[in-house]
Formats: sequence, structure tokens, C-alpha cells
Amino acid sequence: MYESMLKVINGYGLVSGFAVIGVTMWVSYWLSAKLTKGRLHGSAIAIFLGLVLAYVGGVTTGGQKGLVDISLLSGIGLLGGAMLRDFAIVATAFGVNVEELKRAGLSGVISLFVGIVSSFVAGVALALAFGYTDAVSLTTIGAGAVTYIVGPVTGAAIGASSEVMALSIAAGLVKSIAVMILTPFVAPLIGLNNPRTAVIFGGMMGTSSGVAGGLAATDPKLVPYGCLTAAFYTALGCLLGPSLLFLSVRGITG
Repeated sequence: MYESMLKVINGYGLVSGFAVIGVTMWVSYWLSAKLTKGRLHGSAIAIFLGLVLAYVGGVTTGGQKGLVDISLLSGIGLLGGAMLRDFAIVATAFGVNVEELKRAGLSGVISLFVGIVSSFVAGVALALAFGYTDAVSLTTIGAGAVTYIVGPVTGAAIGASSEVMALSIAAGLVKSIAVMILTPFVAPLIGLNNPRTAVIFGGMMGTSSGVAGGLAATDPKLVPYGCLTAAFYTALGCLLGPSLLFLSVRGITG
């Protein structure tokens, strides 16, 4: 019976992946409602559980892909692949009202550059505090503070070591989870209650998953606006990281 079940699951990996993710999301939202009364969004709990499960899977199998190395859960690798990720980003953008987006105007564009530079500077400062002094490592970790996608993209382009790229991903994940958890609490203080401020917020924070989860816990109607500029933020960061930002750091550090 076990072999038959394993054969079916391996043959329909995407279906099994949806099942695992569905159960995880159900548990996460149940925990959010029962333990935090919705103050901590279910998406934040789901990401935390995903990281824990990935760690357990990696330790158990000694592999490099977390839960995907377990044959029964290999479908998660399909569900979490680049194709469906990009589809989700594009689909989210279709919820945007163009007229509301236009109202953000120049402030939305400025928020992208301010958000990237400020996050990068904070990441570089953190890398310096931990003893990194070479331009490649500083730039890679700084780019990781921009987002956990920009970090490894930048590191691969400028020749960073795998250890430094791993640190850049970790920095981006910490930022993403922090944005997701703290957004509902700071939203009333910064006027995050309309599409224009959501656009600017997405440009300042940039982490798509963090912005999506944080805005969903604040007001679900704001999610498309924040995620749209967050997507631009990631793309712009991938362009600036290995070029202008790296050259700037190298010029300063020599």
C-alpha cells in the first residue's frame, strides 16, 4: 500500500504539493486566529513553518533542497518553482486600478530608489559590523538586505562565495518576515490606508512576500498596489546591485 501511494504521489507531484501547502496554510491561519486573534497574519506563520520544515528536511536527508529531497514531498519543488512564482506576481498586478496607480506619480518612483539605497546601506553597515571589508561581500550582503532575490543575483554576477550569498538570502528573509509582521502595527502611524500610500510603501520596503502578507493583514484591497511596486523594486535592485551599487562600494573601499 505504501509503495502504491508513493507511486501516485510521485506521479502527481504538483497535486501533492498543493495538498501539503493547503494543509500548512490551514494550520497557519488557524494558529493566527486562535493564538493571536489575527494580529499576526497567517502568511507570516506559514513562512515561518515553511522555513522550519525546510530546515528539518535538509537535516533529515542531508540534501540541499529541504523538503524537496523527501520523495513524498517532491511536488513542493514544482509548486514553488519560478514559473508559478512569476505567474502569481503577474496575476496580482491585474488587481490594480490604473487611475489609483497614476495618483502615486513621481513619489512612487522616488520611493523605489530611496527604498533600495536605504536597505542596501543598512545591509552594508551590518556586514561591516560582522567584519566583512571586501567590496564583493559588502555588496552581496547589502543587496540581500534589499531582497533575498537581489542578494544572490548580485553575488553570482560579481563572484561572491556561496557562504556570503547564503548570508545575503538570510538577511532578505529576516527583512521579509519583519515587514510582514510589523506592517499591521505601524500602518495607522504612517497613514497606510489608501492605494497611494500602499504604492509608496511597496516601493520603500520592496520585499514582495513581506509587503503582500503585511498589507493583507492591514487591508487586502491594498495588496495589489504594494506588490506592483515591490515587483519593480526587485527588478531594479537586480539591475543596480551588480552595477552602480557595486562600483560605488568598490570606489569607497578601494
